[in-house]
Amino acid sequence: MRAVVQRVSRAKVVVNGEIAGEIGLGLLVLLGIGRDDTNDDATYLVQKITGLRVFEDAGKMNLSMQDVGGSVLAVSQFTLYGDVRRGKRPSFDLAAPPEKARQLYEFFVDQIRAAGLRCGAGTGGSGTRHRTLRGAGP
Repeated sequence: MRAVVQRVSRAKVVVNGEIAGEIGLGLLVLLGIGRDDTNDDATYLVQKITGLRVFEDAGKMNLSMQDVGGSVLAVSQFTLYGDVRRGKRPSFDLAAPPEKARQLYEFFVDQIRAAGLRCGAGTGGSGTRHRTLRGAGP
């Protein structure tokens, strides 16, 4: 699994003009799921992300999402597995097939929620015609 994590004061995903997911203070997570990824990989990543101390406490980044009451906006992003080492067109051979990616993405979201955090789920994937990410840093 690959994740790009951004601390935000608010973020939302808009798909075809409709809000698919929205949070206030927290983390925007672009989640790429690989062909060989498992539930254990998702559990590890959830533990890592939920424990990140990236929120300020008296000038230092010392607080986690639990400490600040933050949320997660998880967005499935298969393009994180794009490989451009050969040629000009990305290869997505290492990305999980859609059904497996959907199952692991949903497991990831469920695990975030099981950790006691609010988790917005932004839909994505190759079938989405229009997706706009809007995030604002803290």
